[in-house]
Amino acid sequence: MRRFLLYVHTGRRAARDAMLAVLDDLAERQVEAVLMSDQVAEVRALPAAEIPEGLIAALEGEMVEVLDVIEAGDPVELGIVLGGDGTILRALESVRDADIPVHGVNLGHVGFLAESEAEGLAATVSRLLDGEYEIESRSALHITVLDADDAVIAEHWAMNEASLEKADRQRMVYVAIEIDGRPVSSFGCDGVLLSTSTGSTAYAFSAGGPVIWPEVDALLLVPLAAHALFARPLVLGRSSVAAVEMTMDNRDDGVLTLDGRRTVEITAGMRVEARLSPDSVRLVRMSSTPFADRLVEKFQLPVVGWRGRSRGPRTR
Repeated sequence: MRRFLLYVHTGRRAARDAMLAVLDDLAERQVEAVLMSDQVAEVRALPAAEIPEGLIAALEGEMVEVLDVIEAGDPVELGIVLGGDGTILRALESVRDADIPVHGVNLGHVGFLAESEAEGLAATVSRLLDGEYEIESRSALHITVLDADDAVIAEHWAMNEASLEKADRQRMVYVAIEIDGRPVSSFGCDGVLLSTSTGSTAYAFSAGGPVIWPEVDALLLVPLAAHALFARPLVLGRSSVAAVEMTMDNRDDGVLTLDGRRTVEITAGMRVEARLSPDSVRLVRMSSTPFADRLVEKFQLPVVGWRGRSRGPRTR
């Protein structure tokens, strides 16, 4: 039996309505829906007036399996995510070990990671069930945290970014930047972002970093409000390793945040190393829309007066 993961922003009524619609569509095609137990519990905990009629019955149906975790080797074909970019990032955390591709249906705001919109949900599900899609691989970060004695104390991954920032809003954090084993600069700042190309349109974009096309296999380092003459974003290749050290003159702790969700306390003398992970993240795409068009649409960029050709770039 075919199995699809369904991951939902349970706090939004529109997402819960869409959840019921997708469950019905999957059941009609005899495809089993896999749900995470924490999400089912969140729906059940809602007031009765907030739960769409028929949703509880659908969750208890024969074509639904509820799991605590999805393990490597679990035969789930793909995941359908109903929500914004934050929901997609949470879904990717759930499927990281199982390496399941996901397709995002945007119910949020900008929704750069999402491919589809809620208005065409039924058609989207039908196309996914019919295999009318391609899988796009995106680079992810591998993050290593070391203590003052260079002992590894934690290893993490991130889809968008890892941010090392000050824990006390009234103070700066003092860092030393190292690229490929060589010192590059040191300064006081609000923090330092380490981002993938995918994350370049997220926090890194707001911090003044460049937009990097998603097919570019790059690691981006962006200082945040640095008190320094040279504190420009750096774009590194796959073979590079970027390190940010909390120098010993820090009187306060810092915090490392991964994709805006997971946190690690960082103290003076500790070090955060970032490199591109050998394990990519897989997104399900159903259109070949150029990234430039998506950029214009999502950020509502003005393109009035463009005199280019609609047939695409010139070829020589």
